Amino acid sequence: MKTETERHGTAAATARTERLDLVPLAVAHAAEMAEVLADPALHSFTGGTPLAEPDLRARYERLTAGSPDPAVLWCNWVIRLRASGRLAGTVQATVTDAGRTAEVAWVTGTPWQRQGIAREAAEALVALLLEHGVRTVVAHIHPDHTASASVARAVGLAPTDQEEDGEVRWELRLPS
Repeated sequence: MKTETERHGTAAATARTERLDLVPLAVAHAAEMAEVLADPALHSFTGGTPLAEPDLRARYERLTAGSPDPAVLWCNWVIRLRASGRLAGTVQATVTDAGRTAEVAWVTGTPWQRQGIAREAAEALVALLLEHGVRTVVAHIHPDHTASASVARAVGLAPTDQEEDGEVRWELRLPS
């Protein structure tokens, strides 16, 4: 039996870019991703602290099980560097509004920042979402997080005048 995200088509897809593969998140990624996400600096704008491998494994179990709300689709991928096979971060989308709206986020581990990896992964994510019928893509970005703002701008999102929990709402809206 397929999950809601598999029926939507996005979560089961692997996206490829010049250097990266976006691979659907699996619980087995937790050990390597705990290392990738271990730098406390990654939480400067989002809050929280890095999760230890058992806690990240439990989180990935919840994420891969899917949203308890049938109207909400959780789509999560790890970013794999094709050249080395190493994981370097994650991208995610929460799809709502009958598949028409997606809230997206991305994170790249500290050793892989400033190499265009987040931009390349986010471009692939947005393209995949649009290919599967999403018409509005939203990101929430802290106003001082210039790196994330640059990624959002590069993938076609623009800041709005709306703020939620101290973050600016960025949007890409296509005609229906």
